[in-house]
Amino acid sequence: MAAIGPVDTAPEIAVRRALHRAGFRFRLHTRRLPGRPDIVLPKYQAVVFVHGCFWHHHSCANSVWPKARAAFWRAKIRGTMKRDARKEAELRQLGWRVFVVWECQTDDNRVLSRLYERILDAKNPLPATRRG
Repeated sequence: MAAIGPVDTAPEIAVRRALHRAGFRFRLHTRRLPGRPDIVLPKYQAVVFVHGCFWHHHSCANSVWPKARAAFWRAKIRGTMKRDARKEAELRQLGWRVFVVWECQTDDNRVLSRLYERILDAKNPLPATRRG
């Protein structure tokens, strides 16, 4: 598990390719934003996190609590969940819209289509004066 990197994972690349094909242009892993979002769409004041089901504990079949060192893993994953919630709240406070795509959803074109719609429908592109 130590070999799994925090950036350029297969699910993240799948979402980036889908967004790019749909005509969206974005930045990656912007350090100036809380939580260092995977995908930043400044034109739409939106960020996308691509969460791994195990590491961020999604309620799907991919998210199983480990049996070995159970207490360690529960504490680690719960800490990740708390950090995610805190960083999302910070981003919303700054005026960003936050979207989360789970690893298990990256193969589902319907989920990605809904993501495009939510990015486009929730808010029109912001005028240049409101961008931060």
